[in-house]
Amino acid sequence: MSIIKTVCVYCGSGPGTNPRFVEAAFAFGKALADNGIRLVYGGGSVGLMGAVAKSVLDHGGTVTGIIPEFLTGRENALKRVQDLIVTPDMHERKRLMFEHSDAFVALPGGVGTLEELVEQLTWQQLGRHNKPILLADIDGFWEPLLALLAHMRETEFIRPNLQVDILKAERVEDILPRLRAAAARAPAVAEALTPELARRL
Repeated sequence: MSIIKTVCVYCGSGPGTNPRFVEAAFAFGKALADNGIRLVYGGGSVGLMGAVAKSVLDHGGTVTGIIPEFLTGRENALKRVQDLIVTPDMHERKRLMFEHSDAFVALPGGVGTLEELVEQLTWQQLGRHNKPILLADIDGFWEPLLALLAHMRETEFIRPNLQVDILKAERVEDILPRLRAAAARAPAVAEALTPELARRL
């Protein structure tokens, strides 16, 4: 993989109870803008989604928002973005977010954030892509998920030949360096889902 030019951020449409979550979203938005990396995100203007996107824009960066039509009102689509894509459904939204992104970062969020994150982990585990995936573990938000993944390994539902490769950063300033290091180690083309791998599933 070459240089990371776009990062998809999955995060909550609410602010959460911890002020550090919003602070992290603002800080990461600034980091993306300062490094000339385009943000790809869910298109809303509220919660952590709105915080990260507005921060990118306020610091001179570029944003692609991808939102399904039925959420444009509920999540108040951010029309300031340079590129706003309205999709007919959630499936198209997630597909386009994947296609537009070189890496994925999960800030704190709810069930929707978790679902998007786990889908990328599943696709990576099955050899469909090798794009870096990172948990922004602000104030230990993602520790319960990491404990669950460890439990899945211990009980052999995540088998040694099908590992889940997930990065973690507790500080915003560590996110981009870890994504870049992972991207530099990744092969240029993701391994296809071979018949041999499919038989082992």
